[in-house]
Amino acid sequence: MRKVILHYHLFKNAGTSLDESFKANCKAGEWVTREFPSSAHKNRKELQAWIASEANAVCFSSHTAMLPPPEIAGVSVFPVIFVRHPIDRIASVYAFERRQGADTFGSKLARNGDLSRYVEVRLSEVHDRQCRNFHVNRFAAMYPDSHGSELERAVKAARNLPFVGVVSRFDDSLRKLESGLREAGFEAISLQSVQKNVSRTIDAAMDDKMAEIRSRMAPEIYQALVEANGDDIEFFNIVDEKYR
Repeated sequence: MRKVILHYHLFKNAGTSLDESFKANCKAGEWVTREFPSSAHKNRKELQAWIASEANAVCFSSHTAMLPPPEIAGVSVFPVIFVRHPIDRIASVYAFERRQGADTFGSKLARNGDLSRYVEVRLSEVHDRQCRNFHVNRFAAMYPDSHGSELERAVKAARNLPFVGVVSRFDDSLRKLESGLREAGFEAISLQSVQKNVSRTIDAAMDDKMAEIRSRMAPEIYQALVEANGDDIEFFNIVDEKYR
């Protein structure tokens, strides 16, 4: 049975740092990355074909790959995914897009306004999930709508996936991931904590982070942001509880 790692690299969830750890365990050509279309059917079909076609690869990384992990004959896929406190993540997204210099909607918006304005505009776009329950949207895709609400499906996914890490507990998560991967057959893997592409420190106390973010925003916008991420905050607390 061929064994591979599939890293669901969620935007600003310490994914670049994790990929650096994976690369250190891979020979040339064993770590690969690719992005996929937004259509769920095409996304999952192309993801499955990609893993099957990259016969020499051991670790696959993608920002856009959708759950559930693909089922491929003769291949055992170990999915890896991290979560982050949603408000802290949004501040990190803003910081990254502000300095990015790209021609994207988010980057231009961040360069031309403060965090409060950035959040206000993104929340006004009802189909924009970057600042609205981002995590539950990504995790809920693991199950069809018949399995419950978006939050219920996301929680079910987190409980059934072999590993879900927490950015604010990165070192603890790495130790847990390393242990899980060794049990899954990656006996020689050794994951070292590195920080790459970091927009905001991941080590500060969460209460201090929330106070700092709140101080930068209009009170009504901050409150709207918290309300828009109610499911994400509940979801994060459920996952984080496993590490407490």
